Amino acid sequence: MSSTSPPLDDVFLLGGELPVRRLGYGTAQLTGPGYWGPRGERQDAVAVLRAAVERGVTLIDTADNYGPGLAEELVAEALHPYREHLVIATKGGVVRTSDSAWHVAGRPEQLRAMCEASLRRLRTDRIDLYQLHRLDPDVPMADQLGTLDALRQEGKIRHIGLDTLTADQLEQALSLTGIASVQNRFNLLDRSSDAVLKVCEAHHLAFLPWFPLANGALTGEAAAALAGVADRHGATRGQIALAWLLHRSPALCPTPGTGSPVHLAENLGAREIRLSAEDMSCLEALAPA
Repeated sequence: MSSTSPPLDDVFLLGGELPVRRLGYGTAQLTGPGYWGPRGERQDAVAVLRAAVERGVTLIDTADNYGPGLAEELVAEALHPYREHLVIATKGGVVRTSDSAWHVAGRPEQLRAMCEASLRRLRTDRIDLYQLHRLDPDVPMADQLGTLDALRQEGKIRHIGLDTLTADQLEQALSLTGIASVQNRFNLLDRSSDAVLKVCEAHHLAFLPWFPLANGALTGEAAAALAGVADRHGATRGQIALAWLLHRSPALCPTPGTGSPVHLAENLGAREIRLSAEDMSCLEALAPA
């Protein structure tokens, strides 16, 4: 076995036709605690979004309930009119009534209204990637995906994505319509969606892992071995965690978020790290059984 991993493919073809750099930017951290209300000054959020694009990010991942509505408005304020190769992804299907209240809302009329509202906030006629934030257990999957498919046929959605589902549910969804992406929790310390990742690889779907930095857990004792790999590369633990995702599978397209220009630069620096086979073996062993 070679002592180093094969060269990384920095680009993923979303839906088989939209090229995006695999390390993107997520907007959740531009809003307040619980993804509710603003975080800091509006102009700072706008500046970070613009810095991400200037640093080569081509995939911006947001959601209608971050704020609610605020994150999408910030994306439009910072980046509209959108550059030709910039891909904007957003999500619908969840209604927020407080910083801790999330209500799944997958009825066809709700999904259509949410998509229309996102189009207005993002100041666009078509959303590149519209993701169903959660499957509504009280609405047949065919009805939910049928609504999104109708919106796609109307030209309001370019590609459809799904968030937080099982491998069996993903296979069912693929039998109903074309799917371009999945968002499940997946990171160095949580591989519980590995079966979903395998389906994504088999069908050439993008897997946008949420909590790619393990929501702060990388500093705990469970990830102490991460420090050794980071030290060997002169990198931070977070950079190694992101580099591991990029090396783990060509389908993984992490979109870490931050409101800090310094942290943004740190995250994007993970693109330059090349992990050895020994590094990967050490990191693979970090996940709990």
